[in-house]
Amino acid sequence: MLNQPFFQVTLPLMVTFIATIWLAQWSQNKRFDSLEKRIDEIIKRLDRIESKLEDFAHRITTLEAGKWR
Repeated sequence: MLNQPFFQVTLPLMVTFIATIWLAQWSQNKRFDSLEKRIDEIIKRLDRIESKLEDFAHRITTLEAGKWR
């Protein structure tokens, strides 16, 4: 007959450990995905800010050039 302690103790523990590891990896990947999305949004915002600052720098340069003429 089959060894009862294996099916009553060891097998449920192994299944629980494997499920826990799998769920931990799955939730970790979801966290990385959300973090990656947030980083992409921050990069887009920084690009918009950079373009505005370049516009301001161009305006300041033209104002300074007009001041010295």
